[in-house]
Amino acid sequence: MHSYRDLPLRLGEIGLVHRHEKSGVLHGLFRVRNFTQDDAHIFMTPEQVEPEIQKTIDLIDEVYKTFGLKYKAELSTRPENSMGDDATWELATDALRKALEHRGLDFVINEGDGAFYGPKIDFHLKDSIGRTWQCGTIQLDMLLPEKFDLNYIGEDGNKHRPIMVHRVVYGSIERFIGILIENYAGAFPVWLAPVQIKLLPITDNHLAYAKKLADKFFALHLRAEIDDRNEKINKKIRDAQVKKIPYTIVLGDKEVETSVLPIRKYSTKDSVSMSVDEFIAYVQEKISTRDQTF
Repeated sequence: MHSYRDLPLRLGEIGLVHRHEKSGVLHGLFRVRNFTQDDAHIFMTPEQVEPEIQKTIDLIDEVYKTFGLKYKAELSTRPENSMGDDATWELATDALRKALEHRGLDFVINEGDGAFYGPKIDFHLKDSIGRTWQCGTIQLDMLLPEKFDLNYIGEDGNKHRPIMVHRVVYGSIERFIGILIENYAGAFPVWLAPVQIKLLPITDNHLAYAKKLADKFFALHLRAEIDDRNEKINKKIRDAQVKKIPYTIVLGDKEVETSVLPIRKYSTKDSVSMSVDEFIAYVQEKISTRDQTF
C-alpha cells in the first residue's frame, strides 16, 4: 500500500519489444521485428499530472536538443471507442495541453486519435532530408489503474485511484540510431563519432610518434586510430574523409620535431596548426559541450 507521500512513483526499464512484422514492411533500423524501448511508467495524484508532464517534456526536449534534432509535438484527444467518463478525459487532456503551452511548444491537435485508455502527446523527429519519425510519447492511462485496482491513501485517509503515465523518450533505440545516422549522413559530431582522430604517419619512421600520440589520446579517453598501411599519404587522407573522421592528422618529420600538429577537420581541405595540448583542449571542449560542429 502506498501513501500520497510516495507519489509520484517513477519506474523505468530498458525492455525488448517484439512485433511479427511482415517481411515487406521491414525497413532497416526503422521498422524491425525486435527493438529496444526505454519504457517508463509514472504513478501520480491528479494534482501532480501537469507538473510531471512538464518534467517529462523537459527531459525529451533536453535529449533531442543534445543531438541537434528538431521535433514537433502532437496532442491526440479522445477517440470514439474509449473508456472512462467525460470529466476524467477532460481533466487529462487539459493537463497535457497546459503542459505543452507552459513549455511554449508549438503543437497540433489530432482530434479523436488518442488511445482508448487516454489522451497522449507524440513527438515527431525530423531528419536532415525532411522526413519525420515518431519517437517519444507521453500517454495518460486511465485503464490499467482500474484493471489492477491500484490505490493510494490520500491526505483524507481514504483510498484514491492514481493516474498513470506511460512515457518513452527514444521510443525505439534502434530507430533513434537510424535517425541519427540519416540526420548526420554518417558524419557524427566529435562526441558521438566512433573514431574521433585518425593519425596518418607518412612513413614507418613516423610510426613511433604516431603511437606515442595515440597512447596519449587514449589515456584521455579520446578515440584515435593509426593508419599504418603501406599506402600513399593522399590515399590515406582521402580514405579518412570518406569514413567521415572528424580530425585527420598527417605526421611527418616536421611534426615529430616540433610537436605542432596539422589538424584537418572533416569536409575541409585546409589544415589548422595546433600544439598537442591545444588540440587536446580543443577536442575536449567540443566533447564536453556536445558541440554539433567540428
